[in-house]
Order: sequence, then structure tokens, then C-alpha cells
Amino acid sequence: MHYILVSGGVISGVGKGIIASSTGLLLQSLGFRVSCIKIDPYVSVDAGLMAPAEHGECFVLGSGSEVDLDLGNYERYLSLSLTGDNNITTGKVYLDVISKERKGAYLGRTVQIVPHVVDAIKDWIKRVAHTCVDGSGEEPDVCIIELGGTVGDIESMPFLEALTQLRHEAGSTNFVTIMVSYVPVIHGEQKTKPTQHAVKSVRSHGLVPDVIACRCEKPLADSTVRKISLHCQVEMDQVVVVRDMPTIYQVPLLLREQKMVPLLLSKMSLSPETIPKARTIKGEELWEKWRYVATTDYDTTVKIALVGKYVSSPDAYMSVTKALEHSSMHLRVNLKLLWIDAEHLEPEMQTADPEKYQTAWDTLHTASGLIVPGGFGKRGVLGMMLASKWAREEKIPFLGVCLGFQVAVMQLARDLCSLPNADSEEFDAATKEPVIIYMPELDREKMGGTMRLGLHETIFQEGSEWSKARALYGGAQGVKERHRHRYEVNPQFIDRLQEAGFHFVGKDETGQRMEILEMKDHPYFVGTQFHAEYQSRVLAPSKPYLGFVAASAGRLDEVIKAQTMNGSK
Repeated sequence: MHYILVSGGVISGVGKGIIASSTGLLLQSLGFRVSCIKIDPYVSVDAGLMAPAEHGECFVLGSGSEVDLDLGNYERYLSLSLTGDNNITTGKVYLDVISKERKGAYLGRTVQIVPHVVDAIKDWIKRVAHTCVDGSGEEPDVCIIELGGTVGDIESMPFLEALTQLRHEAGSTNFVTIMVSYVPVIHGEQKTKPTQHAVKSVRSHGLVPDVIACRCEKPLADSTVRKISLHCQVEMDQVVVVRDMPTIYQVPLLLREQKMVPLLLSKMSLSPETIPKARTIKGEELWEKWRYVATTDYDTTVKIALVGKYVSSPDAYMSVTKALEHSSMHLRVNLKLLWIDAEHLEPEMQTADPEKYQTAWDTLHTASGLIVPGGFGKRGVLGMMLASKWAREEKIPFLGVCLGFQVAVMQLARDLCSLPNADSEEFDAATKEPVIIYMPELDREKMGGTMRLGLHETIFQEGSEWSKARALYGGAQGVKERHRHRYEVNPQFIDRLQEAGFHFVGKDETGQRMEILEMKDHPYFVGTQFHAEYQSRVLAPSKPYLGFVAASAGRLDEVIKAQTMNGSK
């Protein structure tokens, strides 16, 4: 097994996940099979209970595991199907070690960070690295490991020790380290000292950087690269300049331009000549497709309004924005995303801050399409409902996801079903008109990992042949999408909602759980209880998102025709 470690110095949040994903894509373009592991040193067991506004979105895998958002990058770039084991946290490791200790697995020895915790980390990495995640049934050639945070963080120490030992065990020709470091510009001068200190720190922990990936806003001067090379004791070609690009999808092109793959291969006992011809050809086709979609200079722009409650932290909607980007790239249109705080659309804001209120509504009215994504809690829900009402009445393409699906149902129930107090039990447990209810089988006491999570099947209902959503899925009888929710539409109100114009064209296998709603007499009004964005890929956009962006661009018929033809093959 070959390992590539991507670690960070100076500051976090400079794109280690994108660089790791891009490196994996470059290896795939040569025919290599790739797997990925993300290490998060926090003590939380997973990302499920972390606040989106603070940590960013919680990404959900097909297995139902709630993981760090970087695993979303890996799946989107590399078309992998990862599991919860591909995300290692301090919490998971300690749970594993303590559980073994309680069972007497350590035979009475004193359980310590070294060797027990460190050995548990190594064993975890080795086990997962050999697991197939691309559907081929074959073992990966390379496992890319991203270490979260920055080298030197106290919580990273056990992982650094484990990775240092793993490098020794695997051998230097089977283990390559890429250190990502930020190069700031102070008073017009590119500063290398932070990178020098970061490299010194990582060396002190036993890891030797084979590649230094310098993140910067603009290309580095030759003198800056030379200084980094000299003081960090690496060759000039080992310093890779990762400047800001028009889109993150062009980072693989930038790394290839700087000969990242030959550099990595020269450090590893890995040769493209050993790859079967069929895989090589497939890799070349993958690269050509990627180059095509990564171009950004299009003639047409589509404006999409995103009405949510976490808009001050765009990472909270990472998968949503990426799914919109994938769809716009597929359609060859520029995406202009309009971020609207749902609270600013509410009547109370008209009194509290008239300017914010007016700006929010003016911005919404310029949009060609409206999306209301998921979320938790009552804040901003009225604004989301009013936005969905506007899209429904003005015939503006609309996509409601999870909470967005539920608020659209609540709004219609209030307007057209003679249920003026229609509400969700999430917001009012004693509501007399609970059109959205707590799912009865769920545990109300525990929070972590207790939602309806992961892949579940949606069956298109009899008589839904007219459905645009179904057509986008190629006329399929059913689809499997990923879920993350505790509340659902109350089956007792379905008949009244359908009579009012909402058709639940997709339900679960029992026929009792509503999964997809759609309006017939509307250009595109679709809501999904599932999160279709989790399975969107750069080269294979999510179907509901593709239809939504196409409808917003006035090209839905064209896309449906193409999807129907693909589905009939």
C-alpha cells in the first residue's frame, strides 16, 4: 500500500481537502485506484452534533455516517463511496481503546497514548486503506490521508506519532508527505518565515515533507520559491505554488501544470506502466471530461437565490452550493448565487430594519430560481415559507430540500388547506395542526446518530409519469438518495395537500413516508425530503439540482429529453 499524507502548517482552512482531492484525481487520471482518509483531531465522535454556523455542514455518507465536510470533497472529485471509517476522530479512537480496555483486551496492562492509542490509529488506517471504495471490488493502489488542523496542535500529537511510525513501517518509498502552508503578503512582500517554522515543526515530529504546497492569492516570485527551497531544505521542484484559481475545479489543472504527479511518482515506488491498459484509457477519458467541465467562461448567467438561516457561514451549505455548481457547469452557464438571510424576509424585519427587509426582497425578486435548503430550529422559518409562497405563486423555479421541503408544505397548508396554524412539531410540540411530525420510530432522548440517516429508497408512485422529477431520473421506478432528518410530513394531511395542488410523486417503500413533492402546473416546483446534494458529483450532477438549474435557465425541456434518452438505454 502507498500512502500520501496531506498536512497543514501556519493556519487551517487553506484548502488541504481540495489539494488532497485534486491529487487523488491526478492519480486516477493515470489509472490508479485511490482511497481517502480524513483525520479530525477533535474529541467529538463525529460531526453530527456540531453547529453548522461554526463547523460547516455535516456531510452524510451512504452508510448513514455523519462526517466532516472534506469527505464530501473526496466523493465529489473522485466519485468514491466512502464509509464512516474513512473519517477518524479522536473521539472514535478513544471509544475504541476504552471499549477494549473495559473488555480486558489489554490483559491488565496500563493503557497509554503510546503504544495503545497510537497502535489503534495505525491499525485503523491500515484496515481502511485496503478497503475498496470505488465499486470495482479491487484494493486501492494509493490511500490519501488528510490530517486536519495544523501540525503542532496539541490534539494532533497522537496522530503525528502514529503517522511517523506508519511512515517508518511502510518505508519512505511508499509514504509521501505533502505539507500545505500559507504564504502571507505583508506590505506587498511575500513572507516565507511562517512556512519555515511550520516545516521545522513537522520535521521535529519525525515527518519529512516531500512536497511543500504553498497556498497564496497570487503566484509566488522566483525569489520566494528559492528562499523556501533553501531554508526548508527541499529542491526547487518540491515547492508547488497553489495560487487562487477562478474555481476550485481548476486546482487539479494547476497541480498537473506544475508536474505534481511526476514529482509524487519519483518519490514513490509506483509506476503507471504497471496499470492495465483499460484503466489507463479510462483515466485519460476522466481527465478529458474534467478539463472540459472546469472551463468557466460561459455566455449565459443564471441567478439562484439561496434562502437559509446559516448564510453568514457559506460552508454550512457546502454540498448544496457544490451541487448547484456541478449543474451549472454541466449546462455551461455561469452561476450567480444570491445569499439571502431568511429572517430578513420576515414582516418583523420590516419594522426592525426596513433596509435589510427591502434589500432581501429586492434581491429575491431578481432571481431566476429559488432554493430553500435544510436546517434545524425555528429561526428564519417564516421567511423561508414566504419565499416558497412567492416562488409558488409567481411560477419561479423552486427546490426545497429537507426543511425547505417541509416549510413549503406548511405554507401551502396554511394558504390553501384551511389550516391557518399549520406547523411542525419541531417548532411547536403542541400544535393543533401538525402537518410535520416527529418520526415515531426515532429515539427522542439521544441526539447523536439518531436521525433517519443514509441511503433510503424512494418509489415513484403510480400515475406520476408526468413528473419532471421522475423524468430527470430517466423515468426510473425508484431511486436511492441520502437522508438526514427527524421530522416528516404527517400522513393524515396528505389527501388535503394533494387536493390543494401538491402531488407526492415519490414515497418510501411503505408508501407512508413522503419523499418528493411536485406541482403539475408550475415550471419547476419540487421538494425532496432527502438531500440529493450529497450524491452530486462534478462529472455527474444531482438530478433534482440539474433540473432546478435548467428550469431557472429556461432549458428544462432540453435536459429532461437528454435524461429520458439516457434512462431508456
